[in-house]
Amino acid sequence: MTPVRDATPRVRRKVEADPSGRIISGDCIEAIRALPASSVDLIFADPPYNLQLGGDLFRPEGGRVDAVDNDWDRFDSLAAYDSFTRAWLSEARRVLKDDGAIWVIGSYHNIFRVGAALQDLGFWILNDIVWRKSNPMPNFRGTRFTNAHETLLWCSKSQDSRYTFNYRAMKALNDDLQMRSDWVLPICSGAERLKGGDGHKAHPTQKPESLLYRVLLACTQPGDTVLDPFFGTGTTGAVAKRLGRHWIGIEREADYIEAAQARIAATLPLDESAMETVPDKRSQPRVAFGLLVESGLVQPGTVLTDAKRRWKAAVRADGSLSCGPHTGSIHKVGAGLNKAPSCNGWTFWHIERKGGLVPLDTLRQEHLAALS
Repeated sequence: MTPVRDATPRVRRKVEADPSGRIISGDCIEAIRALPASSVDLIFADPPYNLQLGGDLFRPEGGRVDAVDNDWDRFDSLAAYDSFTRAWLSEARRVLKDDGAIWVIGSYHNIFRVGAALQDLGFWILNDIVWRKSNPMPNFRGTRFTNAHETLLWCSKSQDSRYTFNYRAMKALNDDLQMRSDWVLPICSGAERLKGGDGHKAHPTQKPESLLYRVLLACTQPGDTVLDPFFGTGTTGAVAKRLGRHWIGIEREADYIEAAQARIAATLPLDESAMETVPDKRSQPRVAFGLLVESGLVQPGTVLTDAKRRWKAAVRADGSLSCGPHTGSIHKVGAGLNKAPSCNGWTFWHIERKGGLVPLDTLRQEHLAALS
């Protein structure tokens, strides 16, 4: 798909060779244009939602709801909003590395229009994540369902991009269960909610750090550069600093910049050892079962069994298995016994140890630990 390019003449400002770790003050489109091409690993964008709220909203007891009524969220028409969206996404695509990714968050007011623009520009949607708010703001007028979620679109730069996804870290974060695309997290409140000098919210749509923590932990590595073109009060920068990622923020509102600078300055990075996560198996050295036989972790003649002890297979000197008429690798024999096209022999076959059966994958991890 041919990317749609913004026809507006490009004005480029000179910026530092490495602007990471600082906030660029100004219009987001102009600021992104000033960044080098293919220079960032991940973009997290929380653009204006174009809520177009009319009139004040009050709680049942009479208190006024501190809703989004700022000038930066106002557009003259849907066409104007679409033009703005295509312009900043076009520049975002230019500065994103080929194997980078982008996350955009929005509500029902804008996320469908943003999604269409992403696809028109050639981005490849990987997931739509539903952030289900555990403590959403009620619908005070009682005229609609409580709006209890927002949507995040996670996209690679193209269908062929080798984007980062720390699958095992996400699984570990979720009590060793595969992470789903519906995330139940609270909205920003309490001590985390920044307040201005008047005691009111410093920013009406401040995102919780837990949300950014999950995004950055899932899709970046320490040392990667994260760009947030709608920086606000700096949630992305604070979490990036904690996790040892470089960050670039773009923000035009002076009050938000001041709040973000103070917040990030007070944020302490995690100790280097604390930032280690469960390694992705794809990044580990490839281990053949025969290596375990060669190293003595599994002796020739050892009898392996499946978890339910239905079948027994003998290990041969070359690392192959023999089980009745079935011979071959741990994967081939497992597949043949199950009458399946494939089988993960590392998790299917087990070895007897004191205390019960242990999957071969446990021995493989022991072998990798000995190598390191």
